[in-house]
Amino acid sequence: MQSHLHRELSVGEVAERSGLAVSAIHFYEGKGLISSRRNAGNQRRFSRDVLRRVAIIKVAQRTGISLAEIRQAFETLPASRAPTAADWQRLSARWRHALDDRIARLTRLRDQLDHCIGCGCLSMNDCPLRNPQDELADEGTGPRLLDPD
Repeated sequence: MQSHLHRELSVGEVAERSGLAVSAIHFYEGKGLISSRRNAGNQRRFSRDVLRRVAIIKVAQRTGISLAEIRQAFETLPASRAPTAADWQRLSARWRHALDDRIARLTRLRDQLDHCIGCGCLSMNDCPLRNPQDELADEGTGPRLLDPD
């Protein structure tokens, strides 16, 4: 008999412990973010380290990190153990720059938002949200979109 610390978890146990729906666990597995094995009864069994991986997925998603970026980061981790604090430091450092850029863009948007509320047109030649410094004027008339990264 397996000890409590080495016992594998069913999908329902992973869902209960992680606070996610069973369908979310299956979704993450389908995306290659977590993995399971099948037992003799053809039931999914997850190693306990999947709980740490699911926790990282949840935190990363809350900060706007895409599942593709999370999967790429997970590919740098050993599959045989739970991610450690050092692993988390390395993963989060990878995401910090993108998060800082996203925060800066949102801050600029928030600070410029009230400039267009009065007219609401968002198509003025000098619109700081959609056409900063009239960068689209050379492309001719009509609607144009620009992300001012």
